[in-house]
Amino acid sequence: MNRKPILIVGGEPYSIFSELLFKAFKKLNFKRPIILIASKSLFIKQMKKLGFKYSFKEIDKKLSSKIYNKKKEINIIDVNFNHTKVFDKISDKLNKYISECFKIANNLLENKKAYALINGPISKKNFLKKNFLGITEYLAKKNNTKKFAMLIYNKNLSVSPLTTHIPIKRISNQISKIRIVNHINLIKKFYKSHFNKNVKIAVTGLNPHCESNYNDSEEKRIIYPTIKYLKRKNFKIEGPLPADSLFMKKNLKKYNVVLGMYHDQVLTPIKTIYNFDAINITLGLPYLRVSPDHGTNNQMLGKNKSSPLSLISAIKFLNN
Repeated sequence: MNRKPILIVGGEPYSIFSELLFKAFKKLNFKRPIILIASKSLFIKQMKKLGFKYSFKEIDKKLSSKIYNKKKEINIIDVNFNHTKVFDKISDKLNKYISECFKIANNLLENKKAYALINGPISKKNFLKKNFLGITEYLAKKNNTKKFAMLIYNKNLSVSPLTTHIPIKRISNQISKIRIVNHINLIKKFYKSHFNKNVKIAVTGLNPHCESNYNDSEEKRIIYPTIKYLKRKNFKIEGPLPADSLFMKKNLKKYNVVLGMYHDQVLTPIKTIYNFDAINITLGLPYLRVSPDHGTNNQMLGKNKSSPLSLISAIKFLNN
């Protein structure tokens, strides 16, 4: 069977991603072709610095010929990147290179020449600045996608924050019935299309214990009525539930997904429970986009001590 390839955008050139890629490739057997989109010369230098041995096969940007995976060989679309150091500090000077990598990937995916996208970590401060909250929003804009969501996926339990990278003081104003309904629909559609599963969803409240001394709390005004509405539409959904006890062991098997009101409310417990055995999936895009659930981790740069588990999980999820 001629399977479409998985594209891997290297992300920040000065991050731990090259190390994780080299480690992951040692452990995996691929059913689909894998193509890295990055600077060939930089990855070769980083490979030598870290003590790995791979050959690199250049692939043209249009994927005009068949692509195969070979042991100890990495397929790469070479993107020009002027550099003097093997590892360096992240700065705005890298943004043009990162944008070009994403542009190549997006063009291939738009033209149905590739199956899915994995991207390495990106610096929100330097690459996204104040234009986008995260890569989820960046890719949604590039693909004219209005309804999208972040899902941190683990086969046992996944989580999804209703709001992503915004200050705590702004969360309340972002909670609405239409936003919750759209979010739940995206989660339901994903689980149905990929797993043929009628997903069971738990929804947290916003306030401690889902209680407030005020009659106009978010739970009373928005969350509870929305869940009641969704239940009438035959969704398997419960809530609002207090986040401080929802992630106890006895509750974990009751649900497939926990929808939280804000980022750290659900990402903190999922990372505590599963460590790096989770992946970030963007729901709503016209293609599958997955990223390892970690950042650039500059403190570990070049030390060869980082775990590739999340990247391995990302590739395994798509490698069918």
